[in-house]
Amino acid sequence: MLHLLWMFIVGIVVGAIARFIMPGTEHLGILMTGVLGIAGSFVGGFIARLFSKPADGALVHPAGLILSVVGALILLYAWNHLGR
Repeated sequence: MLHLLWMFIVGIVVGAIARFIMPGTEHLGILMTGVLGIAGSFVGGFIARLFSKPADGALVHPAGLILSVVGALILLYAWNHLGR
């Protein structure tokens, strides 16, 4: 249960960073910002695994936070341009 709470808190931070970098007219509350960050982390993790594999036994990818924000930016761009 604590893992899910921690994942949502990190998702809020990642989503907020992405929304700060790419401001727009979307009105996302804190819940949707967290969902954006979590989904961005999945997209960023997929992108990271395309280029390099983490070391055996590593819990996180070295570029995890950066690629999570990149993944959230991709989703935010898609939300703004394809969602309308």
